[in-house]
Amino acid sequence: MTSNRVHRIQPSRTVEMTSRVAELKREGKNVIRFNVGEPDYATPEHICQAAEKAMSQGFTKYTPVMGILELREAICMKLLKENHVRYLPDEITIGAGAKQCLLAALLAICNQGDEVIIPYPCWVSYPELVKLADGEPVMVPGREDFTLDISAVRKAITKRTKAVMINTPNNPTGVVYDRKSLEELAALAVEYDFYIISDEIYEKFVYSGKPHVSPSSFSEEIRERTILINGMSKSYAMTGWRIGYTAASKEVICAMNVLQSQMLSSVHSLSQKAAVAALTGTQEPMQSMIREFEKRRDYMRERLNRMRGISCRESMGAFYLLPDIRGCYGKSYRGILIEDDMQLSEYLLEEAMIAAVPGSAFFAPGHLRFSYSNSMGQMEEGMDRMERALQKLF
Repeated sequence: MTSNRVHRIQPSRTVEMTSRVAELKREGKNVIRFNVGEPDYATPEHICQAAEKAMSQGFTKYTPVMGILELREAICMKLLKENHVRYLPDEITIGAGAKQCLLAALLAICNQGDEVIIPYPCWVSYPELVKLADGEPVMVPGREDFTLDISAVRKAITKRTKAVMINTPNNPTGVVYDRKSLEELAALAVEYDFYIISDEIYEKFVYSGKPHVSPSSFSEEIRERTILINGMSKSYAMTGWRIGYTAASKEVICAMNVLQSQMLSSVHSLSQKAAVAALTGTQEPMQSMIREFEKRRDYMRERLNRMRGISCRESMGAFYLLPDIRGCYGKSYRGILIEDDMQLSEYLLEEAMIAAVPGSAFFAPGHLRFSYSNSMGQMEEGMDRMERALQKLF
């Protein structure tokens, strides 16, 4: 008796893996988690203190649907200073994490049968969120190096195209889209009259001098066609606080607020005060974390490339590596034959007690996604375990 909508979508493969690892840990297994897409750092103290202060002052009631003005003003200042784009507070709405903002945005713009183009590899939830909004995901491959293929996007555009959904820096590839590609995408948005949904949740995690560029900064015309999604989860190690935000035209924000008035009423009041402190307080804890993540990236990539059967491209952003593991195909150990990325993921979990997500979950078969949001000690141990397990295959 459940709805057709539920049967139309697939459960999140990353959430499934997290549940599997949690079950193994309850059994006493020492699993090293390279599957988790969240920083291992604690939320910075000054952010926690802001929430404690707000609680002690009784700031525990409903807030406006779109979020408190203080937070929306702080977001406007951040976007102007860092992304070079001007928004007004009533062009910002707060959601319960970036994922909820993405769904609300899709619900606000999509009618049944509207198409949303999604370049891949991509985050597992994108096509399912489009389906939840009664839209049709149109999957378009990136280039061989995972960068944005504008010619492929152009070929996929139809009269029903409502939006192109991008994520830069990208999960799972770590690719940071360059300005030229984004300008070409923006030109298509004007030519064919569609939105760019720009998921920028990993924007702080950029390395090797590769800058993050927000399409909304190109011009007022492009700003009106961009739905910018971001939040506090990754940059400030605030995944559990569930604070995301959308910056868009007043028309889109008003539509999202109508939806959120029925979906959420309002976002957690204390989390909003904590988010204000994150944006306006010292940025050093976040910057220190990102410097450490760059060291981890370099270490993990070097270790992976030393392993037989593995080839790993450089990651320019986010905190993921997506090594090609097809060199392990056809190898076997104790009757276990490796024929795809799912089987290698299972083999590493059972034989080495390390968890990585199959690339096929991200439309990248033949790869595994590794998160380096883990301590260096855990990474060293995990890479040692993986190397020993792969040696058994060869």
